[in-house]
Parts: sequence; C-alpha cells; structure tokens
Amino acid sequence: MDFNVVMIALGAAFVLAVIMGPLFIPLLKRLKFGQQIRSDGPQGHLKKAGTPTMGGTIILLALALVVLRFADKSIETVILLIATLGYGLIGFLDDYIKILLKRSLGLTAKQKLLGQLIVSVIVCILLAQLGHSTDVKVPFIDYTIPLGWFYYPFVVIMMLGTSNAVNFTDGLDGLLAGTSAVAFGAYAVIALNTTQPDVAIFSAAMVGAVLGFLVFNAHPAKVFMGDTGSLGIGGGLALVAVLTKSEILLVLIGGVFVVEVLSVIIQVVSFKTRGKRVFKMSPIHHHFELVGWSEWRVVITFWTTGIVLAVIGLYLNEVL
Repeated sequence: MDFNVVMIALGAAFVLAVIMGPLFIPLLKRLKFGQQIRSDGPQGHLKKAGTPTMGGTIILLALALVVLRFADKSIETVILLIATLGYGLIGFLDDYIKILLKRSLGLTAKQKLLGQLIVSVIVCILLAQLGHSTDVKVPFIDYTIPLGWFYYPFVVIMMLGTSNAVNFTDGLDGLLAGTSAVAFGAYAVIALNTTQPDVAIFSAAMVGAVLGFLVFNAHPAKVFMGDTGSLGIGGGLALVAVLTKSEILLVLIGGVFVVEVLSVIIQVVSFKTRGKRVFKMSPIHHHFELVGWSEWRVVITFWTTGIVLAVIGLYLNEVL
C-alpha cells in the first residue's frame, strides 16, 4: 500500500485534534465537566480538580473522521471502530456519571464489565464472520497455538485486560497519550509490514489523534481524556494486535500498561493477604511520584520505556 496514505492519515488526525481542542475545552468548562480527584492520591494532584475531562471525545472523533475518510469500508475497519467507539462509549457514560454525581467513581464494576462484554462479544462475532484465524503466533519462536473456538474467550479476556490496563495508566499529564502513541506507532509498522492497509491507517490515525490531544494534555494539562479516551484507546489497541496476529506481542509492545495493571494487582493481593503495601501507591506511576520524582520525570521515563519495548517488539516480529 501507499505509505504516504498512512502518513497523511496520521497528519490529518493530528491536525483535527489540534483544531478541536480549543473548541471542545471551553465547551467542557462551560458544561462543568471537571475532573474529580481522589482524596487519597498524591496531594499535588488536588490542584488539578476541576480540569475539564472527557477530552477523549477529541481523540475518538478525530480518529473516526480520518478512518472513515482514508480507510476502506472493510469489515476490519468496522471491527476496529466498534471496539474503539464501543469501549469509548462505556467510558463516556462512566465519566458522565462521575460528573453528574460529583464523585471519583462512575459506573459500578459490574455495569462497566457488562458493557465491555457486550462490545467484545459483538467483535468476536464479526471476527468469526471475517474468517479470522484462531491460531495464536508465538513471536519468539516459529510456532503457532491453534486455539479453535477457545480463541474467542481469549479475545474477550484480551480486550478486557488491555482496556483496563490502559485505563490504569491514565493518571499523569501526558502519560497515556505518549505511551499509546508509541504502541499504536509500532502496530502501524507491523500492519504495513503484513500488508493490512486498513489496520495501518487506523493505527496511524490513532497516533495522530493522541499526539494532537497531547498538545493540550502535556503538563500542566488543560484537559484530561477521562475513561472516554482511555477505554477507547485500550479497546482499539487490543484489536490491532488481534487483526495483525500479534496478540502475544502486545504484552511486550504494551509493556508499560502491563506493569501498571500488575502493580495494582500486586498491591491489592499483598494488602488483603499480608496487610502490607508493596508500593507507596498504585498504579506504579504514583509510587514514583511519592518517592520524590517529578510528574514530568515519571512521564518521560515511562515514554522512554515504552519506546524501548516497542523497538524490541518490532525486532522480535522481524519488522526491524
């Protein structure tokens, strides 16, 4: 496919997000869609209370417009948009309820899980209609695992795990925008290498959209993406890994997200079983803040880690 089309999609999504920022941010302020800050979080974050949230709408709108303009109306495109916008809608409802009730928790865990399961099942039905391979490639060796029908529960778990891991990463100014841009950039390269134009365009458009959003989300953030953005990004990331048949590789390319969710699991298990915390606070980015790192230092370190892991992932996938 034409590499130029992919780069144009990236640039177009970036420009759209940058244009929409000054339009959406004042609107979010007028609607009083301000972020509620955890009282038990780092004290330095309390000053962020009231910063407009639900900025993920900027990302998802820019992404959708560019994908619909440049990608073919293929079933792959439909699947990617359903996964991303479907999870984004769940996040939107979560954010809206948080704002409506003026508390830091929105949808209940059961409500959020039910919504994610519904979207995931729809995606699996479409994958089956597409005739998508149910084999899983092991990237480190020349071997594939034939899962058969067990592949679909695997995809559901993958979508749930990825979206929630990405959601946990959204805790510092610019942290998720930067790390997700790196991950989707890697998958754009993989999709180009495997001649999957629609997946490449989608991934590149997501890179452009989150980088455009980063213009307003970098420290000090003028807007937060909220669950609208983080859940949508997570759903999309899981599906680009599925469609490029690099599901296991996502553990490496999305290694920052894996570490974030593992830190939460370790913290909860340790506290419930031993009554002790392993980290000063979880997710782990808050731990580094509480040991004295500046917010910007944490973000840059995590971005750099994401880049290194993505390069290793591309090398193992024989792209580099």
